[in-house]
Amino acid sequence: MATTPIKVLLVEDDLMLCDMYQMKFTSEGFDVWKGNNGIEGLKLLNEKGVPDIILLDVIMPQMDGFTMLGKVKENTAWKDVPVILLTNLGQENDVKRGIAMGANDYLVKANFTPAQVVEKVKALLTSIKS
Repeated sequence: MATTPIKVLLVEDDLMLCDMYQMKFTSEGFDVWKGNNGIEGLKLLNEKGVPDIILLDVIMPQMDGFTMLGKVKENTAWKDVPVILLTNLGQENDVKRGIAMGANDYLVKANFTPAQVVEKVKALLTSIKS
């Protein structure tokens, strides 16, 4: 019996980074949905349904990650989806704001390889299920 792949919504405006993360997650068996900003991310949620996890950049055009996070957490269908903010904003007040808004984790991109991000996602999903 085949298991259903873990669905990841990746919202990232840096196309090179987005492709890099997508390749790594896909090679690990994940199903990746990509959006380039918060508006596209919300559109994907409306069209595709509820992912298992959301990876969300903070600094993006049209709608930033904090705004999208707020909209995810106020929607009853999505509010329980774990969110990892994946950003270059490493200021303590940004980290505190993201966690206070309901993010499960806050990763500074420069500090993690795509493989390490995949491991963080797996660890978070395992901890939530147990």
